Amino acid sequence: MNYYSTRDKNEKVNFAKAALTGLAPDGGLFVPEEIPQYSEAVRSSLGTMDFRDIAFETIKPYVRDEIPDAGLADIVQSAYTFQAPLVPAADRYAVELFHGPTAAFKDFGARFMARAFSYLRRGEQRPLRILVATSGDTGGAVADGFFDIPGISVTVLYPKGRVTPLQEKQIAGLGKNISALAVEGSFDDCQRLVKAALADEGLKKRMSLSSANSINISRLIPQAVYYSAAAGRAFAGRTDPDGEATPRIPGKHADMPAAQSGLPVTLCVPSGNFGNLTAGLYAMKMGAPVSRFVAATNINKTVPDYLDSGEYLARLSQATISNAMDVGAPSNFERMAAHFSWDEMRRTILGVSVTDEQTRETIARVHESAGYFLDPHSAVGWKGVDILRTENKIEKGSVGILCTAHPAKFRETVEPLVGPPPVPVSLARAMERTVNAQTIPADVNVLIEILLSFV
Repeated sequence: MNYYSTRDKNEKVNFAKAALTGLAPDGGLFVPEEIPQYSEAVRSSLGTMDFRDIAFETIKPYVRDEIPDAGLADIVQSAYTFQAPLVPAADRYAVELFHGPTAAFKDFGARFMARAFSYLRRGEQRPLRILVATSGDTGGAVADGFFDIPGISVTVLYPKGRVTPLQEKQIAGLGKNISALAVEGSFDDCQRLVKAALADEGLKKRMSLSSANSINISRLIPQAVYYSAAAGRAFAGRTDPDGEATPRIPGKHADMPAAQSGLPVTLCVPSGNFGNLTAGLYAMKMGAPVSRFVAATNINKTVPDYLDSGEYLARLSQATISNAMDVGAPSNFERMAAHFSWDEMRRTILGVSVTDEQTRETIARVHESAGYFLDPHSAVGWKGVDILRTENKIEKGSVGILCTAHPAKFRETVEPLVGPPPVPVSLARAMERTVNAQTIPADVNVLIEILLSFV
């Protein structure tokens, strides 16, 4: 499988080069030259296959030239010690993506990426430094995924004062090969600094650098797995039992209409930088039974506005209670545009935006009616579906909400509305950490100086 830059189709590389480089030399993002198809046997078995088997079959064609089947099987077994249960919640499904070690969907991509990097760099003597910008959950997932991985260090940039206390402890509380920089600015500033550093020729001559944001193709591809798993189970009319981290009031299990087996599912994706939705589009193209996607954003609605008008206007991000989605210039839109025209996106994706007031109301209402705790990002997705149903824009068939983070990660927002959510063991341990971060201005020269100090 070859990969090319979104800005130059003639710039082709293999998976190893695309993953370890992160950003294309011209500043574009790597995309696969083709989106492979599931075999008929796999497509017809998605509803009953083990999650790790789906992961193997989904990722295999993207890495087949660099990672043999045995190596990939080992990576998948090590990375996915947790799954993504599809559970009923009121009149829809919740696709629970928070059963991993940092209780956020980004565990799926980060853990695969860390192990894939370790495999691809076996025998390499020069250390690698990963740069990652985060608006909340990415930094914690990448830090956990790469923690204590030999030969690889991570520097996480996050907007100072714009992540929750728990997120900050997950980002900046591990130490060892993980360092953290609190940037005086927005997530967009952090992302700009990372891109500038990765593109700096002088810096690249002094040290080996790569990225771990969803701009890195090796983090994006594994996220397609849970779309195929969820869509397959919904299509088969099957659900999973609640897991240890399922945030439901014990005994309160609202009746859900009978599953509509045999129909593709509509999946709603709380969206910020749009890497998650891009992975969903890959899964759909591979053959997962998805009818449409809902791109639900907070008031940072660059992409919903584009879907309405056909004009893409990046803008400064605005702070909200769903902070991981506070992105005004989503990087992965460039990937979406490389694969799909405006008309194709409009046929596949419904855009909707949700205010903080609507988000809070949804958290309270769903807790009262279904006994289910939502974090602010998942609540944006839930409300987005409500809005589109009112407008008669969602077709027949089942609907699933990608619940991207555990509500206990956002207690400051959730607890005043519905009381304290249950706390998974992994988060209870993270809360005991001490933050160790360096504050810097949003200046690439300062970042480069710090990075060179590691050489």
